[in-house]
Amino acid sequence: MPESFFQPLGDGRFRATEHTVGPWDPAAQHGGPPSALLGRHLEACQPRPGWLLARTTVEILGPVPVGELTVRAEVTRPGRSVELVEAELSAADRPVARARGWRIRQDDSLAVEASVEPPPSKPGDATNLDASGLQGWPGGYLAAHDWRFTTGGFTESGPATMWARPRMPLLPDEPTSPVQRVLLLADCGNGISSRLDPGQWYFINPELTVHLHRLPLGDWLCLDARTTIGPAGVGLAQSRIYDERGAVGTGAQALLVAPRR
Repeated sequence: MPESFFQPLGDGRFRATEHTVGPWDPAAQHGGPPSALLGRHLEACQPRPGWLLARTTVEILGPVPVGELTVRAEVTRPGRSVELVEAELSAADRPVARARGWRIRQDDSLAVEASVEPPPSKPGDATNLDASGLQGWPGGYLAAHDWRFTTGGFTESGPATMWARPRMPLLPDEPTSPVQRVLLLADCGNGISSRLDPGQWYFINPELTVHLHRLPLGDWLCLDARTTIGPAGVGLAQSRIYDERGAVGTGAQALLVAPRR
């Protein structure tokens, strides 16, 4: 079977593969793959062609294990122009993440579209990164993507601009949708713009919120990210999200900031 982030088991069940492994615990997933899986089910729940999943918030209720998961989704607020869809991800009958998404019916607003904000760089301008060379995180989610940095980097402190594309689909033999690709990447904002040494500090996000005003085009996505840390153990990571044409939306993550003990 081809490589993917998840393998379907039927009846809303999936098995996470080694490509979902995150940086904090080899038994736990990076936030990107489960967010994308939840986004897939928000899109697939009573789908409305011509509607845009304009805002998605993922609540991470605890570590998402690298193992078998179950997903369910429902429309909780139907409407003629906007509607609210919710999805829940469970492991061993315990909820580990939830997502809520507002779908908005699309119409023709080209005449009043604002000037498209161009991306801060192009993928070809950036430096290739071989993720396998990073100390302490040799594989998993990091190795499952192509990464190119214009400014900053995983091992550098401060704001960063990064282009990335996954090397495999979310599920085998199924195209990864533009929304799913955004959710797969947007959880990286705090990681690429960290101001702290991950060997000395935690900066974990219990949530991710993504707003989109249009669907991205092409395989490459860009995050232009920065992290702000407050004085009481709380931080905020904010990302501008681009495709090669220009801005498509934003991502934000509230952060728990604490020293490793």
